[in-house]
Amino acid sequence: MVDWLTMTIQMASLAMAGWCLVSTFRDRPMMVPHLVGMGALWLLVIGQAVVSAVAMVGGERPAETAMFVSYLATVVLLPPACAVWGFMERSKWGPAVIAFACLVLPVLLVRLEQLWTPVV
Repeated sequence: MVDWLTMTIQMASLAMAGWCLVSTFRDRPMMVPHLVGMGALWLLVIGQAVVSAVAMVGGERPAETAMFVSYLATVVLLPPACAVWGFMERSKWGPAVIAFACLVLPVLLVRLEQLWTPVV
């Protein structure tokens, strides 16, 4: 895993969560700029997944490979699933769904880092 990319994803995710929470509190539905932000976040996540997959194919593996792959799949599928759900919800709760996903994503990335480099 690439540390700077993980940190970038976490910061972008938290910024996106803040933006969506402001939209929720202002009673605004999810708009196209929210989708664009989620798309950019998803591209970063896909980049991290590709880098991790290449490292694993190259021989560098976490101790619990199956657990790592399941967390990685969750991280990759979370942004588009919540973006679709948030866009379908045409009330103020659409951005709240996105904010929730963006608050969960950094936690999942911390867990991926823990699985990739376990503390001895």
